[in-house]
Amino acid sequence: MKVRYLIMLLSFLFVTDSVLAKSPAPEQVDGAVTISTSRAKALMNQGVTFIDVRRIADYQSSHIQWAVHLDLELDLTEESLAAVVKKHQPVVFYCNGDMCQRSAIASEKAVAWGWTQVFYYRGGFPDWVKAGLLVE
Repeated sequence: MKVRYLIMLLSFLFVTDSVLAKSPAPEQVDGAVTISTSRAKALMNQGVTFIDVRRIADYQSSHIQWAVHLDLELDLTEESLAAVVKKHQPVVFYCNGDMCQRSAIASEKAVAWGWTQVFYYRGGFPDWVKAGLLVE
């Protein structure tokens, strides 16, 4: 019985992740500010925390310099986010660009949890790299 539920859960996660990866990300997220690469760079220069919500393999391969990794599906909770950035502090969420919904979903969650300065970087990692900005 437990194996059946585990298989159902894994199937659900696989289908959910496939759908998230192939659907265009929304242009805007209610309660968050959608930002361009130049605005993201300016926020980075101000010391704003960047949260990478991609899979661990993507993060380990390369990520925006100084970004903190909180996988949307495995790690992002109100508690884990609060351990990184306080609710009154600005925070930028990013993922794999305009065909990745993870940063939009993370931004929605942060707003719902009470974060007041949420920045949604829709272009994400691909746009950052295309601009020639620092990655690790």
